[in-house]
Amino acid sequence: MNDKITISIFRKDPASGEEGKFVDYEVPVKEGMVVLDAVNYVTENMDTTLAVRWNCKAARCGSCAAEINNRPALMCKTRIDILGDKIKVAPMAAFPLVKDLVTDVSENFETDRKIPGFTPREGVESPWIIPQMDVDRTKEFRTCIECFLCMDVCHVVREHKKDYVGPRHVIKAASLDMHPMDTVDRSKYLNKEGGLGYCNITKCCQEVCPEHIKITDNAIIQEKERAVDNYYDPIAMFLKKISKKPKVD
Repeated sequence: MNDKITISIFRKDPASGEEGKFVDYEVPVKEGMVVLDAVNYVTENMDTTLAVRWNCKAARCGSCAAEINNRPALMCKTRIDILGDKIKVAPMAAFPLVKDLVTDVSENFETDRKIPGFTPREGVESPWIIPQMDVDRTKEFRTCIECFLCMDVCHVVREHKKDYVGPRHVIKAASLDMHPMDTVDRSKYLNKEGGLGYCNITKCCQEVCPEHIKITDNAIIQEKERAVDNYYDPIAMFLKKISKKPKVD
C-alpha cells in the first residue's frame, strides 16, 4: 500500500440548500488504520466542518455506520488495507441526512416502541427456570448494537419504508416471541402493521451485520412462518378456531 490514500467523502448541509458532492482528501496511512481513522484525520487536520458521528471506536456502539465503497459498514471496523488506494465514504442512504456523514436514525426508536412489549405468563414462581437452549436461541438477537446497517442495505426499506418495519425490528420482535415466558403473539403486528410480507428474503441484511446475527435465517423466516400459520394456512386456522373454548353466558 502507498504511504497516502485518497478518501472521497460525501459533503452536504441540507440547511444550505446546495447539492451534495464528494470531496477528495489525501490522507497519510499507518499500519492497522481503519476508515474512521482517515475520516478523523480529515476533521482534525484538514476540515473541521466535516460532520461525522462516532463514539466507542470498538464496533460496540454502532454510531459510525456509513456506506464505504457503496457497501454499508462500520467505519471503525473497516480496515484501509483491504480497500485499496481509493476509498469512497457516504452516509446511510436509507435515513434522512443531517449533515455530511451524519443521518437521523431516530425513527427506529419510534418503531421499537410500537412493538408489543414483553408480557410474561402469570402465576409462574421466580426465579424462572429457562432451558439453556431457549436462552441461546434469543441471546443472538440481543447482541444487536443498533447500527442499522441492516436497515440501510435493505432495498425494501429504501423503497417501502412506510410499509415495512425492516430487519432490525423483526429481530426485536423475534427476541420477544421466542422467549419461553412471553405470552404475546406479535405476528399480527408484523403482518398487518409491520409489512413483513414485503421482505423477499435476500439475506443482504445478515451479510452486513457486524455482529454476524443470522437475521434472515433465525428471525425473519420464523416470523414469516408464524404469520402464515396464523393468517394464511387454512388448516392451522381451522384447528386454532375449534380449539378455542366456547364462551359461557
